[in-house]
Amino acid sequence: MQNKEWDKSRLPSRHVTEGPSRAPHRSYYYAMGLSEEEIAQPFVGVATCWNEAAPCNISLNRQAQAVKLGVKHANGTPREFTTITVTDGIAMGHEGMRSSLPSREAIADTVELTMRGHCYDAIVGLAGCDKSLPGMMMAMVRLNVPSVFIYGGSILPGRLDGKDVTIQDVFEAVGQHQAGNMSDEALRTLERVACPSAGACGGQFTANTMACVSEAMGLALPNSSGAPAPYESRDAYGVASGEAVMALIEKGIRARDIVTLKSLQNAARVVACTGGSTNAGLHLPAIAHEAGIDFSLDDVCEIFRDTPYFVDLKPGGQYVAKDLYEVGGVPVVMKELRRAGLMHEDCITVTGRSIGEELDLIEHEADGRVIYPIDKPITPTGGVVGLKGNLAPDGAIVKVAGIGEDQQVFTGPARVFECEEDAFAAVKSRTYEAGEVIVIRNEGPAGGPGMREMLATTAAISGQGMGKKVALITDGRFSGATRGFCVGHIGPEAAHCGPIALIENGDVITIDAIKGEISVALSEDELAARKDKWVGPRETIYASGALWKYAQLVGPTRLGAVTHPGANAEKHDYFKL
Repeated sequence: MQNKEWDKSRLPSRHVTEGPSRAPHRSYYYAMGLSEEEIAQPFVGVATCWNEAAPCNISLNRQAQAVKLGVKHANGTPREFTTITVTDGIAMGHEGMRSSLPSREAIADTVELTMRGHCYDAIVGLAGCDKSLPGMMMAMVRLNVPSVFIYGGSILPGRLDGKDVTIQDVFEAVGQHQAGNMSDEALRTLERVACPSAGACGGQFTANTMACVSEAMGLALPNSSGAPAPYESRDAYGVASGEAVMALIEKGIRARDIVTLKSLQNAARVVACTGGSTNAGLHLPAIAHEAGIDFSLDDVCEIFRDTPYFVDLKPGGQYVAKDLYEVGGVPVVMKELRRAGLMHEDCITVTGRSIGEELDLIEHEADGRVIYPIDKPITPTGGVVGLKGNLAPDGAIVKVAGIGEDQQVFTGPARVFECEEDAFAAVKSRTYEAGEVIVIRNEGPAGGPGMREMLATTAAISGQGMGKKVALITDGRFSGATRGFCVGHIGPEAAHCGPIALIENGDVITIDAIKGEISVALSEDELAARKDKWVGPRETIYASGALWKYAQLVGPTRLGAVTHPGANAEKHDYFKL
């Protein structure tokens, strides 16, 4: 493309490239091989969460090079940098999981600080694992610069005995092994083949859910989230994303022009109809907070309640992200939602066109296998349901995708555990009974600290064949791979003396996902009396460091478990400083 002269008088990078006083700054850029022309162009941060922690992130460094080519093609100057990732699959089932949700805040914070410190004008962000996706999007909205998000892509499914297998099968195999239904050698065979490539977990777990969200909100190019990580076509999306962000600079379109209340509602629709991760109920309010938009767990669940579930993806269904991509991906899903009048079509996207204009270009139709027609859904309401009641005054959330209506009401006596380790030990030794409601408390954002996911425990229960015989509730979180009647995000959390802190063994708990209710058979007077006797939050071992700091700052789950006041408290605009 022919070189273009840019007026940088209104771009942040003018502070490090323009005028005689910035000669020392330009010296550093010359030291890195930049030309005078490149210094005069807009600076685009190309941010990745690349690391060697897990397959989710391992290809991001390569994909970033394609993004940089796109930026250069469009007369921009890319500046690549990395931030952290904590990968949930590796962190699962031990103390490391406490670092997962706080890492979302650290990702957003470090991207913000890097962009501010170097005065970059725009950002293309690449992320591959659960918290890195919302963390990157939060940074984009917080900075409110021209922004394009791109997912690193999903892992390919493994094959065993003629069937697709995923990491979910491995976690559940642990329970089968504990129950004596799987040999050591069979478990070793499965673990070797379940993850055959780079990429994030293949089902509609948290990473793929938030990848779908990025498209539905308009922050990612249409269908860019679908191609698996090993596919060479990902490079084409990378180049196109680099070119797209340069067009956004030229058109003056910034992240908050794209992320609006309507686009967040579109995103929640896509989560619901795909049976997405309950973690979206945490991340969508957090992204909204960065834009100064009131969009709480209640609002998310209201959308879930009246959205049909019509995309048959694991863990509740049969298919993985690769299968969805091959039948047209998220655009076809949104096209079906539009048919039912459930999409806001006027929302702008990173292409510069509206959602409606983009959907007009989509020729694929629902295939009836992975994507059902919306007038013939799998179930008439969303795959994720919000709950409220005297056990969760601030709300809770449960994934019902794959659970029949006859199994969506459960009443049983509580069996209370003070942390996940105690619950997992009981599951491992099978010292729990069918018909019980397993209660895991002190795992909320502040009380954990860190709001751990419970996949190790829930998968072990499913692997033991008990997934339909017990329910589980917690003030912590669940992996997107969790299945069974598992209620998370109960608020207020135990550390804040929510009712979950007051439950005792034997208390009768009722969960009704059809009515959206969760309650314990205790009077207000009894709950008040127990609260008077409450001795305070459980003391944790985290008395200093990042997790201590997170526990001091983190807000309630229903508002996204965020750690700063958000856009409503802003006193300046970074892009216009």
